[in-house]
Amino acid sequence: MRGALRLAAGTVTLATGGLMLRALHGAPAALGASPAAIRAVADRSPNFRNGVFVNLEPASLFSMDREQQRLILREVIGGRAATRPAAAIPVAPPQAMGSRALDLAVCWLGHATALVEIDGYRVLTDPVWNDRCSPSDVIGPQRMHPPPIELEGLPALDAIVISHDHYDHLDIDTVIALTRSQRAPFVVPLGVGAHLRSWGVPDERVIELDWNERTRVDDLTLICTPARHFSGRFLTRNTTLWASWVLSGPSHRAYFAGDTGYSNSFEQIGSEHGPFDLTLMPVGAYNKAWPDIHMNPEEAVQAHLDLNGRFLVPIHWCTFRLAPHPWAEPIERLLAAADSAKVQVSVPKPGERVGPGGNAELDPWWRL
Repeated sequence: MRGALRLAAGTVTLATGGLMLRALHGAPAALGASPAAIRAVADRSPNFRNGVFVNLEPASLFSMDREQQRLILREVIGGRAATRPAAAIPVAPPQAMGSRALDLAVCWLGHATALVEIDGYRVLTDPVWNDRCSPSDVIGPQRMHPPPIELEGLPALDAIVISHDHYDHLDIDTVIALTRSQRAPFVVPLGVGAHLRSWGVPDERVIELDWNERTRVDDLTLICTPARHFSGRFLTRNTTLWASWVLSGPSHRAYFAGDTGYSNSFEQIGSEHGPFDLTLMPVGAYNKAWPDIHMNPEEAVQAHLDLNGRFLVPIHWCTFRLAPHPWAEPIERLLAAADSAKVQVSVPKPGERVGPGGNAELDPWWRL
């Protein structure tokens, strides 16, 4: 029951028994690096204690009784009609991008994958092109829309940023393809680099950071900042770090939240690294059973305010069904909260490129 619940909540633990063996057959590499390889890097962190990374604020993964677990499983695995879109999700056609990136724009590619343009640099976040966010092509959450652009169609990247090692944020096939087609470094939280190296990414292209550490790509600074979440690709949990990211250019700043529950860290990040011209905030996969590890839309708006953000683009919704809430509910709730708080929001279609804008130009494409 618990293993299936984790899958339903968007984590990576699979059910035990024959189904698990069938699902994992032929895909052991997707599970990632050995514990020893991960620990060789993780041990240097003050956030790594007794063999695991810990949140700055305590976070309970699940809080429900057995009957609540049964209902959640039935809704997510069985699936009510409302948890899926009523029609095909519109995907924006690929847009021509010049050789130089814009000063500030984002092309949302689905879930937590986004191509951020900032002060002439291009940063790709949490790239996942696979049909399922799972180590298996048999079971696991499946895409509800195709990738808006082929991997080979991406422009030259300056950095590839990963928030953590869950399957909906870190995909082996996508990483291998990007290793071949791009020259950009992978900038990742501590321990995640061991996965990449086990998949053939050259060591010189892996930059691993702890919370509050930074690296530079020419004039672009990438800062690893705290998130309130967890990690793991199979039976072990929290042996690699999870993070959010600050992208700081000469003239603009952007914040990529990755996957996180609401926390006091947002206010501190805003104070130390803000204000932010753009925030990419997760708004989906929430449930009252796991409030500490996935924000709801109202909390995303509050986090944006804590960060001193100017322009909010929602992520972590639409692409994979990871919780039993209605498919479009995250955006409707987000817009209501943003309107009350006078927060500027754009809701791009998958594949749509947007710059600083606001509610006045919204096209309610999700009302299918």
